[in-house]
Amino acid sequence: MWTAPHGKRLVYLVHRWTGVGGCILMLLWVLSGGVMLFVGYPKLLPEERLQKLPPLDQPGCCVPVEVAVARSRAPSEVQQIKLTSVADQPRYLVNQANGDYRAVDAVTGRLVPPVDGEAALTSARAFLRGVHAEGEGPIDDDRWTHSGALDAHRPLFKVQMHDAEATLLYVSSTTGEVVMDAPLAQRNWNYAGAWLHWLYMFRDGSRDPVWSWLVIVLSTVCTVSALTGALAGLWRWRFSGHYKSGSKTPYRAFQMHWHHITGLLFGVVLVAWIFSGLMSMNPLGIFDPKDERPNQAAYRQGSPGTVRPTIDTSGALTLLHKAKFAASEIEWRVMGGVPYLLARNSAGTTRLVVADATGFKVIERWADDQLAAAGTRLMKSSLLSAQAVGEYDAYYYQRQATSMYGAAERHLPVLRLDFADSGRTLVYLDPYTGDVALSVDRSQRIERWLFNLLHSWDLPSFLRFAAAREAILIVLSLGSLAIAVTGTVIGYRRLKIFWLQSLRKATARAT
Repeated sequence: MWTAPHGKRLVYLVHRWTGVGGCILMLLWVLSGGVMLFVGYPKLLPEERLQKLPPLDQPGCCVPVEVAVARSRAPSEVQQIKLTSVADQPRYLVNQANGDYRAVDAVTGRLVPPVDGEAALTSARAFLRGVHAEGEGPIDDDRWTHSGALDAHRPLFKVQMHDAEATLLYVSSTTGEVVMDAPLAQRNWNYAGAWLHWLYMFRDGSRDPVWSWLVIVLSTVCTVSALTGALAGLWRWRFSGHYKSGSKTPYRAFQMHWHHITGLLFGVVLVAWIFSGLMSMNPLGIFDPKDERPNQAAYRQGSPGTVRPTIDTSGALTLLHKAKFAASEIEWRVMGGVPYLLARNSAGTTRLVVADATGFKVIERWADDQLAAAGTRLMKSSLLSAQAVGEYDAYYYQRQATSMYGAAERHLPVLRLDFADSGRTLVYLDPYTGDVALSVDRSQRIERWLFNLLHSWDLPSFLRFAAAREAILIVLSLGSLAIAVTGTVIGYRRLKIFWLQSLRKATARAT
């Protein structure tokens, strides 16, 4: 018959044997998480990329954008057109609905030949000027390029730069752009950081279900271990009175004594971190959007392949120059059926080129009513409210560069739309770009609390006091580390005893 003592005994046994291996994983996760607080997984931030681009003011630039569109396989399927520089040469990059890129020389109007090793070296040398570059050949994936954002650019040409930071550059085989940089110090720290934290030594490519389930299973086991440990610790602590030793804990051995005490002090934090790490993997798709999703095509009401401003590229550059804006990149966009140009300079600042009654003009941002009018088409459900927000909230906020979200643009002010669908979807529209900067339904908001908050302590109010937040996280990490270290010692000793007992029994049977 099942009794309460049996239940307690089961909790102790589960914690004991899951903790034997789990504590080593927890030890590695806490240590690597501390590194990740200061050194992120390699990525090329938008501002880093733009700083390397020359202004688009070269003589002879550029042939009309229609020439680039005509070079695409299916103009009606063109979803994105961007004028940028590759190896210091102006190029149109045309992206189609199926993800295919076509690179067009913006001076001659000819298709750019397929990217090879020499072209990759030229691009890398333009990215880091005056530095010797050594090609290491094409790779589909390595330990620093697991990001799904790089899939459209694979295979990647790997180039070792002989600068002071021994930077590795990765060049797109489809566009010739440098799409990622990884300095040596960042790579070395990441062996003890993200690469270790996410068990990337077991990952094969940007999409690896075996790796995903490995992390999910291990995180689940460690969550159970931490929870049962917390229960056992509370049961064994004398909240009133003392044990015969005069202590509140029954354990006298150094490692057991301090495992118990640090577990009571920091166990809740450790449970939260391990559980939220499990939630980051979205097990069984529990945080996937459940109902209607924002319809970007309906929001745009057209694509650059078929709807474009009548101003030509040279005229747009002249107009931007008169507005004292040195554009390094221009994109052709459509919002609510209205075509426009989005220009960025080397600092990442944006300007819009839009039509008016007299021709075209340069503006800083869209008006809120224009954004809201286009935004109503995002969902079939009715719009409950549209509010201009001048500060970050619990869902829309900017993370530091080291974060996995560090590359996301989060301009302020932003227009927040609240829809009446079953998931009460919130959509944030960026007036400086016309983009849907973020959308979250009820499931995704739950994920925000169960993963992001519990794992990173990233409420905007916390992020405003970065130094205090980091200091607190370091203290909590040290406490969690003490739990894991003492648990690892206990696990090693328990395994040693178990092995010796098994050996004695085997010897006894043999004799």
